[in-house]
Amino acid sequence: MNRYKKMFKKLSMLKEGCFVPFVVLGDPTLEISIKIIKILIENGIDALEIGIPFSDPLADGPIIQKSSLRALSNKNTFLEYFDILKSLRTQYKEIPIGILIYANLIYNQGINNFYLQCLSSGIDSVLIADVPIEESKIFYNNANKYKIDSIFICPPDANDDLLKKISLYAKGYIYVLSRLGITGKEDDIFSLSQNFIKRIKKYTSIPLLQGFGISNTEQVKKAITSGLSGIICGSAIIEIIEKNLINQDLMFKKIKAFVKLLKKSTKYNL
Repeated sequence: MNRYKKMFKKLSMLKEGCFVPFVVLGDPTLEISIKIIKILIENGIDALEIGIPFSDPLADGPIIQKSSLRALSNKNTFLEYFDILKSLRTQYKEIPIGILIYANLIYNQGINNFYLQCLSSGIDSVLIADVPIEESKIFYNNANKYKIDSIFICPPDANDDLLKKISLYAKGYIYVLSRLGITGKEDDIFSLSQNFIKRIKKYTSIPLLQGFGISNTEQVKKAITSGLSGIICGSAIIEIIEKNLINQDLMFKKIKAFVKLLKKSTKYNL
């Protein structure tokens, strides 16, 4: 049983939802980024999604775009990124670790070589933000070759044909978007419609995680009670990093408090 399956089985037994934070590797520096990731892991998260910085992150809003630019300004290499990921896997053997990346970066590494490095680094999943499922075959086949789960994004306006395709190929979990557009914080309490969640579940039993806009406990509770398996939160955490660049101790303290608060809210009403 792979790490995602073990994690979701454990959470089901505990009657908890899944909390997955997203941060960009190398933001604001590799050293601080590693400390942030360790704070996330050691304060209750269930899995980790790590962004590989890219100069043109089309799916991301201003907060994550600036995060990528801060990371890129350090001119770190892929070898450094994979060394860090391998080190994290050595220290934290059980937690699922996925990476979010753009296709050009994979092409630049060579598709086969990229997935081989993922395997060597203990990566559990890869989400390619700018590759639609119809164009994903070459990546998907290489991912399967090295037993890496391919994560697919499901938009809230997906028709039945797209739901069938995603359900057929998805592994690990399905990343269900709260809304169309790009990433970014939302203060409103929003939820996916019960009808939409039922339509997805008609085709698959794979866990569904809601992302885009998650920034408070009420949104997390709403997602869990709507029948989703959990949430992914990125921009709200990265905004804490951005606002506290000159005071790292305060940055770490605020991230720790925020993570513990959101994780606690996954236990709501269960």
